[in-house]
Amino acid sequence: MFERFSRSWTLIKASAGVLSKDKELLVFPLLSGIATLLVMASFALPLIGMGVFEQLGEHRADALPVGAYVLGFLFYLVQYIVIFFFNTALVGAAMIRLRGGDPTVADGLRIAMSKLPAIFGYALIAATVGMILRALQERAGWLGRWVAGFLGMAWTVASFLVVPVLVSREVGAMDAVKESASLLRKTWGENVIGQGGIGLVFGLITFAAILLGVALVVGAAMSQSVVLIVAAVALVAIVVLSLALVQTALSGIYSAALYRHASGEGDSDGFEGALLSQAFAAKR
Repeated sequence: MFERFSRSWTLIKASAGVLSKDKELLVFPLLSGIATLLVMASFALPLIGMGVFEQLGEHRADALPVGAYVLGFLFYLVQYIVIFFFNTALVGAAMIRLRGGDPTVADGLRIAMSKLPAIFGYALIAATVGMILRALQERAGWLGRWVAGFLGMAWTVASFLVVPVLVSREVGAMDAVKESASLLRKTWGENVIGQGGIGLVFGLITFAAILLGVALVVGAAMSQSVVLIVAAVALVAIVVLSLALVQTALSGIYSAALYRHASGEGDSDGFEGALLSQAFAAKR
């Protein structure tokens, strides 16, 4: 356990070293977050008008109109397009850095724009998978939730390298999913150390930040100062948001480095081949 955590921390430091050279990579998850919120707001109003949330709250999914399912699918599709677009921009810019270049935000956006057809195809696949898993959760009780959770985890693992594949090669979405799964089969170990380690470390840091934030808010409330309360809440929100941005950026950088290693492109700046081999040791 401690060895895994130590190795994960080393991987995070290597990704952070790349991020320190190109802090503009943080712009992509920021833009993605803003765009995702706008998408959610634009779809929430029609769903509220159709009474979808009230019926879901009453566990009446079977009574939902067909239009609600169509709207739900479109929401998944548009949201995934936005997320994959900016993730492609992030990974594309990270690839430039890992190959020895000096990327800009414009470089990342240019790469993402050139991959729009493949991004749409991948979003269509992901939206279909999401709707199927959602249906399992709602209609099959606790067993459906368990199966959906397992299948969702398997899908996440299988599609881990899809975006780096799309960035590096001229392939379609389905071929990118197949290649991602193939590359992970070649380099799959007992655990996805890098991604799991980044999630674990930032989960712990975020939890600690929230606990500290709660203490600050309570202290501000005891002082009965509205200004202090607002300042404490704003500080916690900024810290949590910043951590989320850094985590997303590091995850994108790591996936780019892993793809370069797994596909045989060679070592990347700040990542030793042996380190990546340990993190994703070949299955025995």
